[in-house]
Amino acid sequence: MSVKFMKLLTKEIIERFRKVGNQSDSSDPLVICKFFNPVGAGTWLATEYDEKEKLFYGYVSLFNNHCNEWGYFSLDELEEVQGPLGLGIERDMYFPEMPVSEAVQREAIYYPLAELVPVNS
Repeated sequence: MSVKFMKLLTKEIIERFRKVGNQSDSSDPLVICKFFNPVGAGTWLATEYDEKEKLFYGYVSLFNNHCNEWGYFSLDELEEVQGPLGLGIERDMYFPEMPVSEAVQREAIYYPLAELVPVNS
């Protein structure tokens, strides 16, 4: 039986990433979209996307603790995840764009003050 997963990126979202562009100079970058594991831990707040490499940059919370960090994550890897009940990673279709400082509060994600300025190089 073939399981159909949610489309994680639409043309509109890719275009939005293009328009916002590189946010490495921002102390509070805009989260364009949120991905999550519907059956367990894992939240990815995407602030940038490289279409050629299929890589996002953003704030990643796998266990919602001190191990949360800014970094790169792959669209291909998100699409390959198959969890319990055959569910994959999903995009929160109702997540509105907002600065990361607001997103971590809204989603109750651990975000130490020392990490307020993302390092994207």
